[in-house]
This record gives sequence, C-alpha cells and structure tokens, in this order.
Amino acid sequence: HVSEFDTATDPNHAELNFSQNCEECHSSDAGWLLTSFTIHDQFYPLTGGHGVIADNCSSCHETGYTNTPDQCAECHLETFNSAVNPDHQALQLSQNCDECHTTDPDWKPALFTVHDQYYPLLGAHSMITDCADCHNGNYTMKFDGCYSCHETDYNSATNPPHSSTGFSTVCEDCHTQTAWVPSTFDHDVQYFPIYTGRHRQEWNECSDCHTVQSDYSIFSCIDCHEHNQSDTDSHHREVRDYEYNSIACLDCHPDGRNNDLLRMMKPIK
Repeated sequence: HVSEFDTATDPNHAELNFSQNCEECHSSDAGWLLTSFTIHDQFYPLTGGHGVIADNCSSCHETGYTNTPDQCAECHLETFNSAVNPDHQALQLSQNCDECHTTDPDWKPALFTVHDQYYPLLGAHSMITDCADCHNGNYTMKFDGCYSCHETDYNSATNPPHSSTGFSTVCEDCHTQTAWVPSTFDHDVQYFPIYTGRHRQEWNECSDCHTVQSDYSIFSCIDCHEHNQSDTDSHHREVRDYEYNSIACLDCHPDGRNNDLLRMMKPIK
C-alpha cells in the first residue's frame, strides 16, 4: 500500500513522517478506517477534557485532518464570546485560553495572571491563592474601595470602634495592603492638629479629649483647658454667637489658635 501512503493528503502521511506500518492506525476494513492515532500527542496533546474525545476524532476533525487549528480560540471562540463570569469580551481578555485555563473539564481550575491590570494584589493580598476568598464564584464584581470587601472588618473593629465613631470607610486612609497594623491616622489633617501647634505634647491618651470611648465623634475642649465658664465667658464678650461648649470651640478655633477668634468679633463701639 505504499502508493496509498504516498498519495494520502488528509493528512499528508509522507510530509508528516507517519509510520508505514499501516496497522498502527488503520484496520484492514475497506476505506482505511481509522482505529487509533497513538502519536497524536506529537502534534497536539490530548490532555484533560480533550482526552475524553480521543475516540471521536470528528469532534475536532469534522472537516478533515489537514490544517486543523492548534490554537484554543479557533475551536473555542464561541465559548469565549459567551463567557459572562467574567465577561471575556468586555474585559478584552486574551483569546489564548491556556494563559488562564488548563484543558481540564469545565475550564477549571483557572489562573488569572493579568489580575494586576484590574486590581493589584499587593501585600497580604498577594498571599491569596484561592480566588473564592474574594470572589466566592462571582467574577463580575467590580472593585469599589476596600470597604466593599472589608465591611465586616470595619464593623467589628473595636480598637478603636470604627462604626460607632464614624471613622472613614476609606480603609487606605489609615491602612496599607500589607496588614491592618501598623496603621496611620493623620489626625492633624483630617480632624484637628494634636501633633503640631499648641496641642502638641499636651495630651497623653485619646480619652483626654474623646471622653466617650464608644463614640469618637464626641470630644471635649472645655474639660482639658484649665479655665472655667465664667472666665471663658468674660474673654468672649465681643464674640458673635458665643457658646460655652466644645462644638463652638472647634468652630471658632479649627486649628487651635487664638487668632481665629478675631474673625468672629463684633465691631467695637
């Protein structure tokens, strides 16, 4: 059958250096029925989910054995286009399926080496090996700030209590991705200068000013300063809408300096 071997074009036996032991692939039935193709892995490995189609060549070679594509998307483009979790087209993911997927059934397990293009996995996040830790099967979720994933951490924080004290839900204002501690809290810029200016080294504990530990939105100015209401009243006789309370103190002295008071004085008659 050397003539049949030399003239075979689908596929081209001579060009592909097939064995001339015809029975390695063919039966002796009429039509050269293909019984096996044990050297398939030399051209394309049939691993994982592809292994189950080894006995049904037409699953891939429906139109013949010549120029059969060896790129994933050329066979799986429809699957790529219909993927919604996540939406492969909308995210402009690569059509080289093997960049993320193996040939295992159901496209799992999968990697996502381009994750940093959407959200950088830095610090403690880089240690995450199970996508379900964040996604729980939902890969369409969009990053909407740390709080969107760490709401439970925020609500359960007790030192200090974040929720009841009205702390910002923008976690990165104080924390890094490395760990929750150490953290920073720019009290001077965000609220009131206590590390600079006249209040520097004038306090020891947060409770010196925040008298209700369960609610840091409550603070006291008049309990710390060494004065009484009568003396304070006398110093503020010409201040419009003066009140003897901490909220009024902060309104007039937002940076803790006396010269802010001048803007609030009545014209002297």
